[in-house]
Amino acid sequence: MCGIAGCFGIKDTKTINKMLDALPHRGPDDRGIYEHENGVVGHTRLSIVDVARGHQPILADEGSRGVVCNGEIYNFRSLKKQLNGAFRFTTKSDTEVILHLYKKHGPDCVKQLEGMFAFAIFEGKNFMLARDPIGIKPLYYGYQNHNLYFTSELGAMTLAGVEEVHEFPAGHYYTPEEGFVKYYSIPKIKDHILTDVDETCEKIKTTFIKAVKDRLLADPEVPVGSFCSGGLDSSLVAAIAAEEIPNLHTFVVGMRDEHGDLSDDVKASRIAAEHIGSTHHELIFTEDQYHEALPTVIQKLETYDPSLVRCAVPCYFTCKLAAEYVTVVLTGEGADELFTGYHYMKNFPFDKLNKEARRCIGNVHNINLQRADRMGMLFSLELRVPFFDVNMVDLSMKIPPELKIREHNGAKIEKWILRKAFEETDYLPDEILWRYKVQYTQGAGCESIGEQMAEAAISEDEYLRIKAENPDAVINSREAAYYFKIFREFHPQDSILGSIGIWTGFDFAEEREHVKGTIDGDLKHDHSEETDKAKEAKAA
Repeated sequence: MCGIAGCFGIKDTKTINKMLDALPHRGPDDRGIYEHENGVVGHTRLSIVDVARGHQPILADEGSRGVVCNGEIYNFRSLKKQLNGAFRFTTKSDTEVILHLYKKHGPDCVKQLEGMFAFAIFEGKNFMLARDPIGIKPLYYGYQNHNLYFTSELGAMTLAGVEEVHEFPAGHYYTPEEGFVKYYSIPKIKDHILTDVDETCEKIKTTFIKAVKDRLLADPEVPVGSFCSGGLDSSLVAAIAAEEIPNLHTFVVGMRDEHGDLSDDVKASRIAAEHIGSTHHELIFTEDQYHEALPTVIQKLETYDPSLVRCAVPCYFTCKLAAEYVTVVLTGEGADELFTGYHYMKNFPFDKLNKEARRCIGNVHNINLQRADRMGMLFSLELRVPFFDVNMVDLSMKIPPELKIREHNGAKIEKWILRKAFEETDYLPDEILWRYKVQYTQGAGCESIGEQMAEAAISEDEYLRIKAENPDAVINSREAAYYFKIFREFHPQDSILGSIGIWTGFDFAEEREHVKGTIDGDLKHDHSEETDKAKEAKAA
């Protein structure tokens, strides 16, 4: 995994070097910068594939064309076979495939890529930017005097002197000739297709096992592990990975309560790890450590939204632990979006449930995927998310709501069909496979710490003052004011980061009601597909 930065229309090498200076955590193994005919591209590298010869930018045709990429292309070997003979490959890197595929097919090459990516290609004065279908990897852009700057993180964009920062929309590519082109859309809902339980289970099982195993791609010397919280999602990912990786490293974090009892996730993860035979690691953090980590989490997360900050703290500790043992780690992100796993979704009418799931998939790049990317990259750790394989997304839109939320042992249970698909496989014991969902912070035992800290640090009067002084910011609680105050310590008032939601086109105020619902179990309001389409148009 890597960090990228560049500009087109101007050879501003000094600024691009400054932007790369802000991204060392995204790529501690190598750094490269190249001035070409129409600009500058740069790259910081975390070595995953072709450790010895994967230096970027990767160039061809005596430097007249080149590519920088943040991400992984899982089908690069099959694509390389298609291209062999027509192009001379100088590395074993998955990124080089993109460069030659572009030469052969033009911007439409992006439709053949399977993976997570944000990349820039130049060829003479022509260029192309692209982001993966779901938005797993980040990409931002802005203009200064009609010159285009881009990079992997918002913080680096502040160094480019642009007036506004925009999030590059997921599932799009950009060229000067065509502008933004949407090459991928979340599939339309066709949930009349898979109504048979046995058939649906078989399709889920085969598709997901392949998705996990595709993401084990790496050079043999690059260690791969998995998060394993003891919940369904990460435990299932770990169990499948353990088939391929003997003594797979697995990771969980949590706290002790006032009686010294370990949090639920730690207990459950031990059961899962023993069953799959992994080499299991635990980190038990304290309230003092939580408090100490909080400013770093808020700074690197690049948002002060309470729902994201709360979940980012245990994610921070999990990534910190995992980075001591591996370079790549698999996670269970995405199962809740695909299989309607959030508690508030149980209150939805079934005829609107998959619409809500589709909406959540479309917004997840600003929420859970942003959290996963920033916390992982903080420790130079690459996180991979097999549930967001596009084949899994497509499959999820064909499954009726009646199979996603269903009664089990006298109560509604989320992700019923996913659990059923692996019921008789022995991947997981029943107590983990059918474990009731708990919020990430609840399972780690830290769900209320941030709120308690805020109540102690921010008075009601100060909260109201902060809210009044920052009308563009979403500050609806003392907890939000507390995080915002910390955020401002790193990003002062005149920083473009002060109004992240405005610049990126993402409505945190609206989404927060839904994210809050994942904690409270309350349904706040409904959203139609028209809202989804409006957001997509706004982002483009």
